[in-house]
Amino acid sequence: MEKYQTAVLPAIREAGELLKEKFFVFNRADAKLKSGHEIVTAHDTESEKIILKAIKDNFPDHEILSEEAGDNQRKSDWLWIVDPLDGTTNFTMHNPFWSISVALLYQEKIVLGLIYFPIMNELFVARQGEGAWLNDQPIKVSAVDSGKVINAFCHGYDNESINKALKYFNFQKLNGFDCRQLGSAALELAYVASGRLESIVIPGGRPWDVAAGILLVREAGGRVTDFSGQDWILSSENMLASNGLVHDQTMTVLKSL
Repeated sequence: MEKYQTAVLPAIREAGELLKEKFFVFNRADAKLKSGHEIVTAHDTESEKIILKAIKDNFPDHEILSEEAGDNQRKSDWLWIVDPLDGTTNFTMHNPFWSISVALLYQEKIVLGLIYFPIMNELFVARQGEGAWLNDQPIKVSAVDSGKVINAFCHGYDNESINKALKYFNFQKLNGFDCRQLGSAALELAYVASGRLESIVIPGGRPWDVAAGILLVREAGGRVTDFSGQDWILSSENMLASNGLVHDQTMTVLKSL
């Protein structure tokens, strides 16, 4: 997987530098609505163009699924999934918690995950069967299983997903130690992988939100399933990722709701 990582990483860093420059001067009035709950900026598209060019130049026969550009309609065993700016709302309000997420799948299995956190200059990398790293240092999930468990949540933009997330937040906030919505699913998954969070629940997540982070969690020793407890796959509608130690108890909460 290193050759694929090497081919796209300069473009990811270039896109990150562009976004970081724009972040400090962005005017929220320039954001546009994609839906009632979702916004986009011109910089999402600029970042995407940089990353997609690198993929197309190096791997012209590969299929690509990207948040803004959609599916390139090529049919290949290799699929790149790209979120050029995960956490756009954070970006527009000058909250630095946003990222770039790129995953590579082979025959629908995630084999490479890259999440770049430009403001903190943190690069999370996972390669199937090889492990997970933060800035070239190995990472693993936390060993916290009770007491100080910090859960996170995110959600899709349909009402059903939002309602599920709100019920989950309400339960955990009243009965657990803490529960947060940080605003970038990719980074929240990276935080589970690196031991900064114990779990994240995402009803209605899209592949570009989660694909890279799922491999990170798995390679860091965590567990990722759908809400029924089955291993997450590309067609899964919901996702629970955890350090493994809190997985069953979090699943119990989800089923009770």
